[in-house]
Amino acid sequence: MAGRISGLIDTLLHRRSLRRWGKAGEQLDTVDLATLRRWRGRARALRRNLDVVIHEADHRLALPVIGSNVVRKPMGTDWWWRPMLWKGPMPVPGMASVAGKQMICEGTTIFHDCRRTELTVRQIRNTREADIAPFGFRMDVFRFDGSFLSLVIDLPEEASRGLKLKHLIRMDVIVEMEKPLEIFARLNIKHGPNVEQIVRELPLHEEEVMVEFDLAYSKMNEKRVERLWVDLIFEGPEMNQVILRDVTFSRRPRAEL
Repeated sequence: MAGRISGLIDTLLHRRSLRRWGKAGEQLDTVDLATLRRWRGRARALRRNLDVVIHEADHRLALPVIGSNVVRKPMGTDWWWRPMLWKGPMPVPGMASVAGKQMICEGTTIFHDCRRTELTVRQIRNTREADIAPFGFRMDVFRFDGSFLSLVIDLPEEASRGLKLKHLIRMDVIVEMEKPLEIFARLNIKHGPNVEQIVRELPLHEEEVMVEFDLAYSKMNEKRVERLWVDLIFEGPEMNQVILRDVTFSRRPRAEL
């Protein structure tokens, strides 16, 4: 009730202020100079505050909405997902000297074997018109004396539920980098005591960066699928900055021939 009364009072005060300044605008040609000077000072003070509100509001309203799960889905998709790293804010937005096995957020972990780590990571807010993910993920790699660097993404239980050999699993990525490097995606499927792996190289030279994992070419046991995860493997990352603006997954059955 108190909130409704406060909102009503705010509305009445806003309307009163609009009428007041509207009436002032109609009297500009007739008021004395002292009054006109006073109005000008008040209007300038009001405009400064209004400009701050408008600027910040335009900026925030132009950004992708936090928590958005809008995903570009191929026709026939029966499951899609954006990891939390690109959908919601991390508890700790950045880390320096990242350890060899460091959880970035729920379901996403960085692995490397550097003896002396010079890796910094940070979650950033996407602002470009082309971005539909609220957040991006930036890695700054300086000296790198290890043999591998990977970002491991655990897929949710829904990805494995009802998974069949006829399915295609697709990963779409929006990526930027300071200098060229190779990125591989490895899908891991745990079924019983075994783990099936399918590796694809991301086509970074193409406009649409995506890979598809065709499960028909795997030896997956449909009845024993337990969980799925994907390794993003970065080859030769030294002295480079890599920004993953978005990472999404989808699943669809292959068209019947």
